[in-house]
Amino acid sequence: MPQSGIVKYHVKLSFDVDGLVERPDIIGAIFGQTEGLMGPEMNLNELQRVSKVGRIEVNFQTTSNTTSGEVILPMSTDIDVCALIAAGIENIDKVGPFDSTFKLVSIDDVRAAKKDEIVRRAKEIKQRWATKTISEGESMLNDVHQGDMGRITTYGPSKLTCSSGLETSDWVILVEGRADVINLLRAGYDNVVAIEGAKIDASIKELCAEKNTVVSFLDGDRAGGLILKELKSLVRIDYELRADHGVEVEELTPQRIDDILRPIAKEIAEDRKTPTLKNVGDKQLAEIAGGVYRTINETLEAVALDSEKGQIFKVPISEIVNKLSTQSDITYLMLDGIITQRLLNGARNAGVKFVVGHRMAKLTDPSGLELRTFNDLGIS
Repeated sequence: MPQSGIVKYHVKLSFDVDGLVERPDIIGAIFGQTEGLMGPEMNLNELQRVSKVGRIEVNFQTTSNTTSGEVILPMSTDIDVCALIAAGIENIDKVGPFDSTFKLVSIDDVRAAKKDEIVRRAKEIKQRWATKTISEGESMLNDVHQGDMGRITTYGPSKLTCSSGLETSDWVILVEGRADVINLLRAGYDNVVAIEGAKIDASIKELCAEKNTVVSFLDGDRAGGLILKELKSLVRIDYELRADHGVEVEELTPQRIDDILRPIAKEIAEDRKTPTLKNVGDKQLAEIAGGVYRTINETLEAVALDSEKGQIFKVPISEIVNKLSTQSDITYLMLDGIITQRLLNGARNAGVKFVVGHRMAKLTDPSGLELRTFNDLGIS
């Protein structure tokens, strides 16, 4: 898009063509078959000339005799014009000599995504500033945090002390007592709960089962070691952190707390970008697989999806391995058939994260990705 145009929306449409076509054919159909439908001021050529529509992106894949994919139009118009253009493109029924269908997938507000990124960065800046503030500035900041009791709340029937971000965070930090929760708040971490004693409350078990990642951050003394042993016997601990030897968590400076926690927080943030069983969860995987199952059951076909659950390709099972050798960015592979070692090897080489099928053959090397059957996920 020219520099004078500010992208407000991405209009995304899927298409299917009953024949083999290329990008210029798709673009030509979009411009040619919408021209004159909505008046000269709504022609795509004119909208591009005045920087209201950017360069149209086309992503597609082919089978032996069909072409399917997605088109994305970056637009700086209002939502009404976006909707009108989308409706016009949905009206296209031919690409070259071949029958075709176009269907609106979404109209994404680019500005909303930018706002989310601004808020995320602002939180990061605030945390870094808080953890670098020492001496007089640190004392002032601590006074503010201690006075802001709205950030301290309770969790569960036993009213365990926790910080207010616990419910919304997808990971949790377990500490020993109330003073530890307050000290982590000073360092900018608000997903903390105190276990408050060596006897682990039942609500802690439930909480850890709900969270994607569980971090224990305990005192660096003998008692902290005993509590850690008890914790590990009852709940899943993904990261075991301790205060410095002989030091309690409540005695650490915000800077030292951040030095200990920052690598873990960064690793968790990176994990969110790449779906794994740990941060997708069996329930979410079942929802994704259930939607695909209805389209491929008893068809002997396979569907590949990206991390946003968008379809990359749909092919007969006999073509999967060859197709995988030419593809990347596949997160989910669902098939109406058996997961074989040959298919598994191809999926691993293509970077696939999850494979779901009806059954599994005897696999000699199943490592490298998550394997499930539809039956495992309660789908039939």
